[in-house]
Amino acid sequence: MTYDIAIVGAGIVGIAHALAASRLGLRVVMIDRDQRSVGASIRNFGFVTVTGQQQGECWRRAMRSRDIWEEVAPQAGISVLHQGLAVVARRPEAAVVLEAFRDHPEMGVGCELLSAEEGRKRFPWMTGEAESVLYSPHDRRVESREAIPRLNAWLAEARGVTVLRGVAVHGVERGRVFTSDGVIEAAKIAVCPGDDLATLFPDRLAEFSVTRSKLQMMRLKPRKPLPLGCAVMTDLSLVRYLGYSELPEAAPLLARLKQEQAPHLAGGVHLIAVQSADGSLVVGDTHVYGTTMDPFGDTALDDLVLDEFHAVFPGVEYDITERWIGTYASAPDRLALLDKPMDDVALTVVTSGTGASTAFAIGEEVIQELCA
Repeated sequence: MTYDIAIVGAGIVGIAHALAASRLGLRVVMIDRDQRSVGASIRNFGFVTVTGQQQGECWRRAMRSRDIWEEVAPQAGISVLHQGLAVVARRPEAAVVLEAFRDHPEMGVGCELLSAEEGRKRFPWMTGEAESVLYSPHDRRVESREAIPRLNAWLAEARGVTVLRGVAVHGVERGRVFTSDGVIEAAKIAVCPGDDLATLFPDRLAEFSVTRSKLQMMRLKPRKPLPLGCAVMTDLSLVRYLGYSELPEAAPLLARLKQEQAPHLAGGVHLIAVQSADGSLVVGDTHVYGTTMDPFGDTALDDLVLDEFHAVFPGVEYDITERWIGTYASAPDRLALLDKPMDDVALTVVTSGTGASTAFAIGEEVIQELCA
């Protein structure tokens, strides 16, 4: 069968392209080498992060993607487990950053800056030292290991997308996709390879200095109920997320963190805590960069994450029920790589770990241009 468009890759980026193409009424095939979802799209927080994304294009993509998540999640049987984000400022310098963010004419719209006392009334879990807390209503949380398979199934059942699993793609030329199951013909092709840097268009990926980032994650089961009601971040996140770190007010905070938490900065450590339906917490994360990543976790990095967790949640007892590692594509100078290596072929790689947060909007942009 000949298709209007073939999508290579069935992670969140491929899913976003397939959804956008199906909405144009195109005959779509989505191809993935694995029999089920096992990659970066399920090894994360399931956190649709708007707040803190770089101002401008990335922030607007995150807002648009959040809206699409809200539209498709109920149709695909996906629960939005909680919404919003609380960023706890542990230091006066962090409180200044949050105030500047709240006052930003685009990114701060809808955000509230609460004193420590007000924050503790709003969030009973907020028992650690704090200067203030920023609450944003914009963010969402899904269980990614459930959401991605359900999106795949929904695209096939409700949107008419042909989904081929366990089929490896080893070559692409204009109009044809070469797979382990034969040649697929398609007028347009969108390649969404995730962090596979060697199979398709490796020269293009190398030209843009695409490498990998390795992250470590944990699931904590509190021994007593600890309802969060939203995602939680702290000072360390304010120097990693560009929406905060590019503000002039962030410089003093970074200087202090270099003095007080240099190992955290060196390991790319900051705290994100989100909650699952059973009350457990998904906690991370860390960032180690390289082309080929070893499969082993570094306990010292996990301990640094837990050190920040204890500062926000002092006295909380828990059991660590899961640990895992993920890798995703990364680039030093861009949040997403949108390329056209040949006519009628698009190459899309989210290079910033923001696939869940921005892919739906990126998919719309790429498909609109590719199929114009």
